[in-house]
Amino acid sequence: MEQSQDKSKKTLEGSTSRRAVLAGAGGVAAWAMLPGKSFAQKIAKPAAGARVNVAVIGAGGKGADNMAALVGQNIVAACDVDFERVKRSISDKEGNVKPERVELKAAYDATERFSDYRKMFDTRKDIEAVLIATPDHHHAVAARMAMERGLHVFVQKPLTYTVRESRLLTDLAKKTPGLVTQMGNQGHSSDDGRRAVELLRGGAIGKVKEVHIWTNRPVWPQGVGKPEARPVPASLDWDLWRGPANVDWGYHPDYAHFNWRGWTPFGTGAVGDMGAHLMDFPVWALEPGLPTRIETHHSLWGGDTDPWDYKRPEDLTSYPLASIIYYEFGKAKGGPIKLTWYDGGLAPPAPRGLPADRIVEEEGGVLYIGDKGQLLHDTYGLKPTLIGEEAIARGKKIPVSLPRIADGIKGHEMNWIRAIRGEEKISAPFEQSGPLTETMLLGMVAMRADKPIEYDGAKGLITNLPEANVYLDREYRKGWEL
Repeated sequence: MEQSQDKSKKTLEGSTSRRAVLAGAGGVAAWAMLPGKSFAQKIAKPAAGARVNVAVIGAGGKGADNMAALVGQNIVAACDVDFERVKRSISDKEGNVKPERVELKAAYDATERFSDYRKMFDTRKDIEAVLIATPDHHHAVAARMAMERGLHVFVQKPLTYTVRESRLLTDLAKKTPGLVTQMGNQGHSSDDGRRAVELLRGGAIGKVKEVHIWTNRPVWPQGVGKPEARPVPASLDWDLWRGPANVDWGYHPDYAHFNWRGWTPFGTGAVGDMGAHLMDFPVWALEPGLPTRIETHHSLWGGDTDPWDYKRPEDLTSYPLASIIYYEFGKAKGGPIKLTWYDGGLAPPAPRGLPADRIVEEEGGVLYIGDKGQLLHDTYGLKPTLIGEEAIARGKKIPVSLPRIADGIKGHEMNWIRAIRGEEKISAPFEQSGPLTETMLLGMVAMRADKPIEYDGAKGLITNLPEANVYLDREYRKGWEL
């Protein structure tokens, strides 16, 4: 493995190929799992029904949505780089607090505030659990800090920004089974999604060898060049927002707060945003393992006006506007499976035989093609629909076998709390969501490599294109190393 890494580094440094420049600021992959630090505190085990001491990192936006479900707990700390943004997240356009956010505002007003989560971890020793809802590039750094302090963690999707980070957090979770971990893919807790898994596992459509997934994302700037820097708003700590990102582009509103997803140093594009809600179910139901081959076709990267001209890494600034990713799972439990991902308005043909009252949602969905029928469901696993009379008949005989989560898709956060208290099993732990995230992000790796890649999941290495292993990892800004 060390020889492969050395070869990758030499190939990258001596190359002016398109594969090399697509890496951006990425560093050479370091695949040995870093040794875990000793826990600074014991893992909290609150009694059944007890209020859990929760901190939030990224208190506005999606973090506010998550925390609104946890107002019955003790919110002991809130960390954000822009509390004016947090204020807007809980208010309407006129500045009035939304009725459904009144309790959350009261909790935020009463708690200690931080702008730097590193300082929060060093200061507050009463934290038992941490919810992380930052941009992607912060996820793994914040999560590891929390886990090494013995804190239960809930991390918004995607779990991490890189493949190596996913493997690291998965490994850390396995080594510390007392920690309760959850990824924020709420569809994993939905009744409909669990029914879809039951139907697929129960053989309603027979053997599945082909899956198609589509999403209308991106709905943010993507496929465009880096804009000119603007003055930083007074309320925003831009240096802390950048955090681990090893670039200095200057501030622009197209980066923060919602629009970061499409920019290469901060987000993971459409796959990172919606893969956890769409790819989750085929990975869960079909148990395909990690992909063995990945190939992509896509529009131009942002900053790339001519695909044949040499471009500096910093010029390729945002992900392509539209892409198709072909995954092959050569070691799937039930035999090889091909999965195709479409984004940017691309989609597969509508299935024949779909009931007249059922439409194919443009927003996104998953179509499974079996040898005895088909199954379609929307994003989050919603509205699972069998196609074919015999498939429908078989589906009616398949019993409920998976546990249901209280409040379903809206109960994902409280499932985490109840699991911390030992009252029920966790829905989407890192042991499951880590490999899912790795699968998602391998699509982005293949996009950067710009050639088909063959992947050895056991070793975590690309075997046919050693120089592409650089894209499995990244460099971190000083002071934010993982």
